[in-house]
Amino acid sequence: MKVRRAMAMPCLIVIALAWAFGSGSAWGQTVEAANAGHGLLWVGGGVSAATLGYGNRKMLGATAWADVDSLRRFGFEGEARWLDFHQTANVHAETYLIGMRYHLNYERYQPYGKVLVGDGHFNYPYNFATGNYLVVAYGGGLDYRLNGRFKVRADFEYQQWPEFTYGSMNSLGATVGLRYRIF
Repeated sequence: MKVRRAMAMPCLIVIALAWAFGSGSAWGQTVEAANAGHGLLWVGGGVSAATLGYGNRKMLGATAWADVDSLRRFGFEGEARWLDFHQTANVHAETYLIGMRYHLNYERYQPYGKVLVGDGHFNYPYNFATGNYLVVAYGGGLDYRLNGRFKVRADFEYQQWPEFTYGSMNSLGATVGLRYRIF
């Protein structure tokens, strides 16, 4: 009987220690629902081509953007576009827009749609005048994941300048560029 008691005590101590120290890893095995939709910050830039509704001008330029995406498909986008190349009569335009985007994830592909609003700066022919106008843009595109940090972007955008001086002006543009994930 003494042998059984002598063996039982160390077994109970080992079981108690295993329970006390071994169960600690089980506490952190789930992700809280509130953290499941954390955001991802992306920045990028590309080359743009657009047709301005003012004299049907075809222009080239650069675009920079910053996106905050959630894992739940909704996000925000800020975009700046400078159409300064291939000018005629020194006409050029810049837009600075911000808004919402909705995206889907299919393997390496991420199609998205967006609605942006902001300021458009327009330089009239021969520097006679400049103006700042409200711009509303509707667009979409496709991001293709190269790896965990980089994506290639193809973006299309239709811009409305409803308060343009000579009546509403529209612009249609496309951008091809690279996107980089900060975190």
